Amino acid sequence: MMCGRFGFFELRYFLDQLRQLELPFEEEEHYRFMPGYNIAPDSTITVLLGDEGVNVLANAHWGLVPHWAETIPKIRPVNARSESLGTKPYFRHMLDRRHCLIPASGFYEWSAARDASPKSSAMRDANVNKQPWYIHRADKRPMALAGLWDRWQPKDERESPLISCTIITTQANAEMQSIHERMPVILEQESWQEWLKANGKAATYLLRPAADGIIESYRVSRKINNPRYIRKDCIEPFNDH
Repeated sequence: MMCGRFGFFELRYFLDQLRQLELPFEEEEHYRFMPGYNIAPDSTITVLLGDEGVNVLANAHWGLVPHWAETIPKIRPVNARSESLGTKPYFRHMLDRRHCLIPASGFYEWSAARDASPKSSAMRDANVNKQPWYIHRADKRPMALAGLWDRWQPKDERESPLISCTIITTQANAEMQSIHERMPVILEQESWQEWLKANGKAATYLLRPAADGIIESYRVSRKINNPRYIRKDCIEPFNDH
C-alpha cells in the first residue's frame, strides 16, 4: 500500500480555492471538520463528493465499502490503482458516476534512504525500519487528490448510510521516484470540476503523475509510524545531525 497516511489542516484555504474557481458546492447537514496531522486508514475525513451534478462537502470513511456489499468487508481499500479502475469490479461501477476530491495538506511515504531504488529490498521492509517523508505541494497550497466514493446502506434501513472513499494512485513522477514507485493522483485546479463531473473513460486521462516541480519532500520523525501520534510536529523536518 502507498499513500496510507496523510494530513489535512487547511480547510479554509481549500474552500477559498473552491470559491476562487467558482466551483459550487453544498455542505452536508452533519459535516464536521476534523483537522489531522497523521490521518490513518479507517479515519473519518473531509471529501468533496461529485453526486449527480451536485458537489457536496461531507465526511467519509477512508477505506472503501461498495454499495453492493452485504456486510462491511474486512478489507476496505484506501487506495485504487488508476490502471485497473475500469476492469476491477470493486471500482469500475464508481468510475462511471462517483468521483470525489480528497483535500490534503500533504501525504507521507516511507523509504530506506533518499537515494534508494524503488525496487530495492529495503523498500519492502516494514515501515518501522524506513525513513518517513512528508510530501507537499511546492506552492504550499492544499492538494486535491482524485478519489472514488460509494454509499453503503446497512440492512436495517433505520441506520444511516455509510459514505466511504478511496484515493487513486498512479506511477511516481521524477521527484517521487526515489521514495516510492507510485503516488496519489494530484489534480490541478483546472481539473477539479472536470473530475467531479466526468465519467468512465472520459475521466481516466486525468489520472496521471503530477508534473515535475509540483511537489517537494523532506524527512520527518519516525514518530509518525504510530498512527496514534497526531501532534502538529508530525510535519516538522527531521534532522539527525
